[in-house]
Amino acid sequence: MNVLILGSGGREHAIAWKIAQSKELNKLYIAPGNAGTAKLGEAIALDIENFEQVKEFVLAKNIDMCIVGPEAPLVKGIVDFFKNDDLLKNKAIIGPSKKGAELEGSKDFAKEFMNRHQIPTAKSLTVTKENINAGFDFLATVKAPYVLKADGLAGGKGVLILEDLEETKRELSNMLDGKFGAASQKVVIEEFLDGIEVSVFVLSDGKNYKILPEAKDYKRIGEGDTGLNTGGMGAISPVPFANADFMQKVEERIIIPTINGFTKDNIDYKGFIFIGLMKVGEEPYVIEYNVRMGDPETEVVMPRIASDLLPLLKATFSETLEKEELKIDKRTVATVMLTAKGYPEAYEKGKKITALENINDSIVFHAGTKKENDNILTNGGRIIAVSSYGEDIQEAVNKSFANAEKIQFEGKYYRKDIGKDLL
Repeated sequence: MNVLILGSGGREHAIAWKIAQSKELNKLYIAPGNAGTAKLGEAIALDIENFEQVKEFVLAKNIDMCIVGPEAPLVKGIVDFFKNDDLLKNKAIIGPSKKGAELEGSKDFAKEFMNRHQIPTAKSLTVTKENINAGFDFLATVKAPYVLKADGLAGGKGVLILEDLEETKRELSNMLDGKFGAASQKVVIEEFLDGIEVSVFVLSDGKNYKILPEAKDYKRIGEGDTGLNTGGMGAISPVPFANADFMQKVEERIIIPTINGFTKDNIDYKGFIFIGLMKVGEEPYVIEYNVRMGDPETEVVMPRIASDLLPLLKATFSETLEKEELKIDKRTVATVMLTAKGYPEAYEKGKKITALENINDSIVFHAGTKKENDNILTNGGRIIAVSSYGEDIQEAVNKSFANAEKIQFEGKYYRKDIGKDLL
């Protein structure tokens, strides 16, 4: 098969790394890709939100399958674009329809979906400027801390967790006044769930599903989970507290009703579902749905998939997923993200990265890098994820930390406590 992966981050490098191992692969293209993906396939300068440009490339290179990495093209409707085009409709594309992508594109849509299908989630109310007073009344009925979520896509930055009621009311007004642009024209107010987070990943053809390895990621910039939220500073899989009993509850109460919900609501969904869960006591609650793989979770999930991924993705598109077997590597994988100085706020790009050739016993996934002449340069806030196998968490993180130390660029930062809370 000729395969095109859309995206440029660590998630796309990890998917490319897995696809490149497939016996069924002929040629791999990554658009736009990064300095790491360039070693696995051909990097193509495409605007992945310009669907006509994508179409032209798919037809010119006789692409058999398109794997959509990030959420934006899915929310904009790239899957519908393929489905409604006579020249593209038989090309496999991995991702949900525009309606399915609303599970991530609109927090309000996701809440309504969960409530309609009795999927456990936090109590909530969606407000606009018109019913802001109802929002103030709702806040008075829940205990601090208070959770405010921008309804639309805000690049992972649209969630506020606040302790003070008056400050929360002020921030609610600010959000509705455009603090997060169009994304916060609607705001979902939620009761706070006190527990521990875990990310569960599912591959579904809309009727059948395979549960992929779960992961725990580390969102805050500072050690001990302090400081600003980021796109993710590291991840661990498997997650010790997501034991068989807990995962059975997740499957029965969340995964199965979600897939059944697709059928009942006539949602065309052929792709990855990322379910952000909170474990409260022993019970699972959904915090959010994402309609693609997570980053940096993909950098620990892909190394744990022991099966060839391409046949699984082909079966996802042809709705024959139940016929495929999914094998999981029992080992632990830990990833540690190296970031630019100043991230997640202002940071500089273009710093030279050295010593990548000195890495042993780890897989290096590029997140924000580019190649210029013979140099690899930083090109984002999160630069490189270092993933390692181990017989347990300690062994896996030790390898990742040892190799994170070797890689050099000006202003390099990483958290040295990834996995510590699980030990």
